[in-house]
Amino acid sequence: MNAGDFPPNPREKPGYVLVFDESFDDGQLNPERWVPYYLPHWSSRQRAAPHYQFGQSALILQIEADQEPWCPEFDGDVRCSSIQTGLYAGPVGSTAGQHRFKDVCVVRESQPTQRTYTPQYGYFEARVKAVQSAASLVTLWMIGFEETPPESGEIAIFEIFGDQITSKTSEVRYGIHPWGDATLTDEFYHDVVPIDATHYHIYAADWTPTHVDFYIDNVKRRTIQQSPAYPMQFMLGIYELPGKSGPETGYPRQFTIDYIRGYQPA
Repeated sequence: MNAGDFPPNPREKPGYVLVFDESFDDGQLNPERWVPYYLPHWSSRQRAAPHYQFGQSALILQIEADQEPWCPEFDGDVRCSSIQTGLYAGPVGSTAGQHRFKDVCVVRESQPTQRTYTPQYGYFEARVKAVQSAASLVTLWMIGFEETPPESGEIAIFEIFGDQITSKTSEVRYGIHPWGDATLTDEFYHDVVPIDATHYHIYAADWTPTHVDFYIDNVKRRTIQQSPAYPMQFMLGIYELPGKSGPETGYPRQFTIDYIRGYQPA
C-alpha cells in the first residue's frame, strides 16, 4: 500500500452478509458478474465495449488516445469505458431501455436481457483511485434495472471529476437522481473532502427501504431521506468529456478499482 492510500476494509462486516465480492484477482472480467459494455442498446456492443487491463490485483478501466466515442449519435464525442451488472432494452427502434439519458435516444441494437447482480437494498462499497485529468470523470452508479420504465432512479455512490482533484482536497459528488421515477426528487451533493482522490479511497452507500447513507473512508457524510424501491445494478466507469482543457496526464487515462463489494443485512 502506498502512502496516501486508505487501507482496504476487512471482508467481514458486522451485521451484514457479503454476497457480491469482486476483487479482480484472477485477471479477467467474470461474465457471471459483469456485462462488459456501457448501455450498448443506444449504440452497439462494438462501440460500447470498455478498454481495460489488470495490474496488482486491480481492474484498470481506461480511455486510450485513439479510442472512439461510445455513442456519437446521441452522446457526441464522449468516450467511456464502463461495465455493469445488468442489461435490459426493448426492440430496435423503440425507446425502451436502461438509462435513457436523452429524449432522442432510441434502441439501435438488440440486446439479451441479463441480470448478474441486481440487489434491492444493502451496503455497497468500492476502493478505487481516480485520475487527475481535466476531461475525466470516474463514477460508481446504481441504476434501476428498468424492465418497468418508471423504475429508473439512480444512486450515485460517487462521481469524481479530474479537474476537481488536488494533492490536498478532492470534490466528491453523490446522491440521488430520479430520472423517470416520480416518487424520487433530485438530491445531489458536491462535497470537498480532505483527500487526494488519485490515491485509494473507499466510497460506500447503505441503501435501506427508507433512506440512503453515504460514506467516504468509513465516515458517514450524509443521509438522504428517500429511497428507490426496486432492484438496481452497478455501473462502474470512466468517461472523457469533450470541451474541457487543462493540465493533462498522458494516455491512457486510468481508473483503478481494487475491489467492489455488496452486502445484505444479516
